[in-house]
Amino acid sequence: MYVLLILWTIASAKSDILDKALFPPPGDVFKQFIEDISKILLNIGSSLGIIAQGYLLALVIAIPLGLFLGYSVRLGNAATYISKFLGSIPPIVYIPYGIALLPTFRSVSVFVIFLASFWPVLSGTMSGVLNVDKRVIDSARVLNVGKFSMLFSVILPASLSEIFVGCNQGLSVSFILLTSAEMIGANSGMGYYVKNYSDFGDYKRTIVGLLVIGIVVVVISFLFNKLQRFLLRYKR
Repeated sequence: MYVLLILWTIASAKSDILDKALFPPPGDVFKQFIEDISKILLNIGSSLGIIAQGYLLALVIAIPLGLFLGYSVRLGNAATYISKFLGSIPPIVYIPYGIALLPTFRSVSVFVIFLASFWPVLSGTMSGVLNVDKRVIDSARVLNVGKFSMLFSVILPASLSEIFVGCNQGLSVSFILLTSAEMIGANSGMGYYVKNYSDFGDYKRTIVGLLVIGIVVVVISFLFNKLQRFLLRYKR
């Protein structure tokens, strides 16, 4: 990171290797960030709000559904192929239909994030349930554990590792799709910020937006990994 910053400074501020209009020096970019901080925070809030709505909705639906489908071997095997097929379709292709059917572009964005997250989480949950050690399930049955308790008190904790794999995939894809969707037709969010200023040739703000998006994704991924390690601490 430091090496990249030094090379960027040398190539832009200390020499004419890079066109300063396209690649402003780091100092200018930082000044622009300070000037636009309030606007950037509003756009970050808009983007994270959409991510939270679509992603959490996907978790609430996909995890219980994945537990139920995975617990039934026949349903689980059939649903695996269906989820692979539907999950292979890029959610961004649904944007034109969303625009035609949903009232606002924000609801379209939430819908796209939901689809982007739902299939990886569902697949990860079903895979986790199907791979639970049968001895754990048999032991719970011997103790006459009810179906609800079996799913959420026995199978869910045993499946968390693979569920988190699906959650990580869904979160990563969600950020990529949200930025793409915001560049298409939104009037807020970091994708809109980047697209709007790049259209006007304001590359200082364009680079600020790109860097902010990268920082936000890294911070969210770090916090998510901390949560994962906390919930899986019993496996250490």
